[in-house]
Amino acid sequence: MGFGFFDPLYFIFIGPCLLLSMWASFKVKSSFKKWAGYRNSGGLTGAQVARMLLDREGLHNVKVEHVRGSLADHYDPTSKTLRLSDDTYASNSIAAAGVAAHEAGHAVQHKVKYPLLGFRSAIVPLAGFGSNLSWILIMIGSGMMIFMQGGLGYYVTWAGVILFSAVVLFQLVTVPVELDASNRAKKVLPEIGMDSPQEQKAVSQVLNAAAWTYVAAAATSIATLLYFLVRLGLFSSDD
Repeated sequence: MGFGFFDPLYFIFIGPCLLLSMWASFKVKSSFKKWAGYRNSGGLTGAQVARMLLDREGLHNVKVEHVRGSLADHYDPTSKTLRLSDDTYASNSIAAAGVAAHEAGHAVQHKVKYPLLGFRSAIVPLAGFGSNLSWILIMIGSGMMIFMQGGLGYYVTWAGVILFSAVVLFQLVTVPVELDASNRAKKVLPEIGMDSPQEQKAVSQVLNAAAWTYVAAAATSIATLLYFLVRLGLFSSDD
C-alpha cells in the first residue's frame, strides 16, 4: 500500500484540484491587479474604507492596522484587529476598497455572532493540530503497514486520517464564511458612494475571484481525504 506524493492514484485525485487552485490564484491576482489601477469614486484608502464601515456598525473598538505582504489581509477576532496588507492599506483603488470592505464584513460577522464564523474560530486549534500531525501519522502508519503487514500501522494511519478530517471541516466551513463577508461588502459599498456600475463590477470580480481560492482549498482537502479513505480500503468490496 502506498500513500502520498509518489502514488499515481494521489495525482488522479489531486490533479484537477491543483489545476483549479492554480487557476483561482491566477484569477484573484489578475483581478486585483487590474482594478488596483482604478481609483475609487471617494478617493478613500483601504484603511479609510475599513474604518468608515466599522464605525458605521459601532465597532469603534476594532483596530485597523497595516501588515506586511501582498493580499495578506485578514480579520483577527481574538484581538479584534483588522489587518490590511501593502496593496490595500494605503491604496485608494477600487480593488483595495473591495478587499477592505470584505475584511470589515468579518468584523461585522463577529459582532452579530454569525454562527459559522464562531464555529470556524472554535475549530482553528484542532485544524492547526490536525494539519501539522496528520501527515506524520499517516506516513508513519503507512510505512508500518508496508513493513509490518498491517496491525498497529492501520490504526496509526486511521488516527492521522481522523485528524486530517478536522482540516477538511475547517476548509468547508471557510467557504460560506468568506462568501457571506463578500456579500456584506457588495451590499455596503454602494451605501458609502461606491455605486457606479464600474465599481460594482470591479468589486464583484475581485471578491468572486477570491472566493474561488477558498473553493479550491476545500476541494483539495476533500479529494485528499477521499484518497486516504480509498487507500485504507474503506470503499473496497473485499471482505
